[in-house]
This record gives sequence, C-alpha cells and structure tokens, in this order.
Amino acid sequence: MNNKIGLLILTIFLSIILASIYGVIHNQISYLISEEYFINFKFEQFGLWENGYGDERLKVSFVGTLSTWWFGLIFGIINGLIGLTQSTLKTMRESIFGATLRIFIFATLFGLIGVLIGFFIIPKFGFDWNIPTDLFDRQSFLTAGTMHTFSYIGGVIGIIFGIKYQLKIKKASAQHSI
Repeated sequence: MNNKIGLLILTIFLSIILASIYGVIHNQISYLISEEYFINFKFEQFGLWENGYGDERLKVSFVGTLSTWWFGLIFGIINGLIGLTQSTLKTMRESIFGATLRIFIFATLFGLIGVLIGFFIIPKFGFDWNIPTDLFDRQSFLTAGTMHTFSYIGGVIGIIFGIKYQLKIKKASAQHSI
C-alpha cells in the first residue's frame, strides 16, 4: 500500500508538470495564431503586461503554466485515486498512464478542432462577445480563443474517458483473478 500511496503522490506531481508543459506548448502555438489574443487579453488577465516579466514568448509560457497546472492537479488526483483501487502496483501504473494519455489526446484533438471552428465557423456568426474592438485580426483572435476553450473541453472529455479506461482495467483485472 505504501508503494501505491507513493505512486499516487508521484501521479499528482507529474500530472501538474505535464499539464504545465502542455500549457506552454499550447500557448506558443496559439501565440503564432494570434499575438493579439495575448497582448489584448491574456497578459492583462494574468497581470503580465505592466509587470515587465521579459519578452512576450516568456509571458506566453508563463500564462500557459498558470492556465493549466491546476487542471493537472485535478486529473492527477482523479487518476491517482482511481488507480489506488487497482489490484496491483503494476496495474495501477498502467491504468494511470493510459488514462493520462487519453486526457492529452482528447485535449490536443479538441484544441485542433477549436482552431478549425474558430477560423472557419465562429467569425461567420458575428457574435457580440466582449472582445477588444481595436483588433487588427479579429478572426485570429477568435481562433486562438476557441482553441483554448476547446482544449479544456477536450481535457474534461479525456478525464471521462480516462476514468472509463481505468474502471475497465479494474473490471478486467478482477475477472482475470477469479
């Protein structure tokens, strides 16, 4: 049991790190799509524009970390606690890995879907959202924002599929031991 508790703690810690890395990479890509999304929204949202934290790419990475570490904490706790119910340490490790992989796959795929929807569909509706009026490229701003939103949606769906995966592993393991 002590090894399982250790793996639970390690899972939470690594999930925070992995989510933060995902956030940094995700934000670097969305910065390529729309610098204005960060300059006119995200930097102000996180109080980084006036603080002189260095260059914009560093700020983008910092925002990515701040935007995602907590998601890693949540899915790390969920995956780790469900993993604790597995019959062996090996099964726990494998089920946590599989669940985590599903979360990242869904977040990435939905982020890409968000780019497509943000670029091709959202601007056509002319939504009256509270976005800056002095944008040079409104479509890119909306694309980056939609990418962010869809990535979170994908992460939540990934958590659901990760839970289902771990429960399937647990059921198969229980049936195998009978």
